[in-house]
Amino acid sequence: MSPLDISLADLITHLDEDLPDANDLARISEAHLRAQTLSDLADQLVGHYVGKAKQAGASWSEIGDAIGVSKQAAQQRHAPAAFERFTDLNRHSIVLAQEAARTHKHDFIGTEHILLGLLGEPRGLAYEVLMAKTESEQRIRDAIEESMPPAGEKALRGHIAFRPESKEAIEQARRASDDLGHDWVGTEHTLLGLIRAEESPAAQILRNLGFTSDELHTTVKTEITKRLAARDEQ
Repeated sequence: MSPLDISLADLITHLDEDLPDANDLARISEAHLRAQTLSDLADQLVGHYVGKAKQAGASWSEIGDAIGVSKQAAQQRHAPAAFERFTDLNRHSIVLAQEAARTHKHDFIGTEHILLGLLGEPRGLAYEVLMAKTESEQRIRDAIEESMPPAGEKALRGHIAFRPESKEAIEQARRASDDLGHDWVGTEHTLLGLIRAEESPAAQILRNLGFTSDELHTTVKTEITKRLAARDEQ
């Protein structure tokens, strides 16, 4: 096993550097949020390779043995679900949405959190599309913060549920991918899903920033075509 490029000492150092004036209790709260994010990322990491193993023909019994759990436990935890076709970048944006909800001490994941998640993944096409039109990440963040509900009293532990409009946006993201004939769901599709969930806070934010559903669809289609053509030329 190769060592990870991160250690407990690194995590402690980074947290102390980020919160130089915080007291011990504030650092406990921040450490808990970061630990939850690491846990979410770990689940995504395992899920990524489970998906690859299933595509290669591995059985749930074999996957369970590799994880050290029963066939039933492996299948229950890692069976294809809402994010089956999501790219790694898009899965990461969802983890960031969960982190945003915890940071704001909300007991739900709203479309506004999902939009923040997309902003937190600058390698994604959604980020490029957002920046190309607004030319300001801070402008988008300010618009999101203005629409956020008040913060709760304390960060929620464990699972945070998606709001109905967030579930709709995720479903719309899959449909957007299907409409474009893609076999993946990337950050660009999630962006389309957000504006297609027309009654959601994120859709309103995007409209206020000057986006329309049709324009986004055309932009994403054009950019994907360019990227695929460039890849084929390599």
